[in-house]
Amino acid sequence: MGEHKINIRPAVKDDLANVVALDDRTTGLRKPEYWDDLFTRYGNRKDSRFFLIAEEGDTLLGCIFGEVRSWEFNSVPCGWVGTVSVEPNLRMGGIGSILYKEICRCFRKAGVTKIRTMIPRDATDLMSFFRAQGMMAGPFIQLETDMDEGV
Repeated sequence: MGEHKINIRPAVKDDLANVVALDDRTTGLRKPEYWDDLFTRYGNRKDSRFFLIAEEGDTLLGCIFGEVRSWEFNSVPCGWVGTVSVEPNLRMGGIGSILYKEICRCFRKAGVTKIRTMIPRDATDLMSFFRAQGMMAGPFIQLETDMDEGV
């Protein structure tokens, strides 16, 4: 990781403005209500939901969140990564991997031994990141449909 002195810690409410700004920079979408709701759901349940921040001093470098899900489609409890985000100018520097390893530690402590995520097919950067962490296609197929009005 070079010269960075990275601290990983649970997110706190005061992190949200910086997380919203990071998300805006990386996705082009400003979603403060989404992140506030996510913090409410993930920031306060430390046993099975994890929202972690990577920082150097007072500077946000990245974040990751995930949760333990149980028995969806008869799946044993496993960890799900909901998102991982790193400052664009710091990508490929190991911060995402550090965040991923830390959330894996949280999942292991929660008693799970398998981790899953879902990404868009065209997100080649995310695909490369997760494959570099050892992830590969799993046993499930994601399905969807557009809902007609009145249905």
